[in-house]
Formats: sequence, structure tokens, C-alpha cells
Amino acid sequence: MALDQSFVGRSYPPTAPYEVGREKIREFAEAIGDANPVYLDAEAAKALGHPEVIAPPTFVFAITFRAAEQVIGDPQLGLDYNRVVHGDQRFAYTRPVRAGDRLTVTSTIEKIKSMAGNDILDIRGEVHDEAGEHVVTAWIKLVARAADEEA
Repeated sequence: MALDQSFVGRSYPPTAPYEVGREKIREFAEAIGDANPVYLDAEAAKALGHPEVIAPPTFVFAITFRAAEQVIGDPQLGLDYNRVVHGDQRFAYTRPVRAGDRLTVTSTIEKIKSMAGNDILDIRGEVHDEAGEHVVTAWIKLVARAADEEA
């Protein structure tokens, strides 16, 4: 069953603040194999004009995907997560995420379309810091594969 187009534009409440820690940034950088000193050493980050270590660009995925769970789990939307694959991801930064940030995410359903029986859901996550300043916008594309016709 196709997702309801009336959900396009629906926003969900902001998440509780997520505090970005140096250790989380270090662990993430190590996990993706990026030893850039700006992710690991506060002095290296400061030498490049940052007040603290910064996170790799894809670090924010963990925060924005967690926020998107509000959309995914909305029973009124009716998304069958058992059939979902991750279709795409992109980010538009105002500034880097840095250690010490307390970030909230507001998720909005930006687009819903159906193709070949598959539902394609685009979710936009607006990430703001504790002062309410925009940090990054993240887009997640989820594809709910068509159900098998065999029964």
C-alpha cells in the first residue's frame, strides 16, 4: 500500500539534546579510518580556527537517523520498516559539528513517491545547537521495497 501523500510537509517535535563528546568523535573517526588530526586533537583543531575538535561530516548521520525514527515509527504513516533499505544521504553544513555541541534535530517529511510498487520517503533533519543556531541539514532517502506478490 502506497504511503499517504498528505504526510508531505509534516514535521515532528525536536529531539532531546544530544551532547557531542570528544570520545564519540574519536571513535567515529577511527571507525571510518580517518585519522585527520582535526578530529582527534584539540590543538590541531584550534590551529585551523575551530574552538574544539570537529566531527567528520558523516558523524551527524547517527543523530539525524535517530531523529528520523519518529517518522519511521509513526503508525499513521504506515511504513513497513522490514522492507526498507537506505537509498541516499546528503548534508548541507552551516558549520562543523564540534565537541561540546548540544544538538537537537527536527525531522520533516519532504517527499513521498511511489515507483514500481516501491515507496520512496525523503526525510529532512534540521540540526540546531543549544543557542538555536543552524548547524547542518541532513536528508535521508528511504526505499520501502514492494511486497512480494507471491502468497
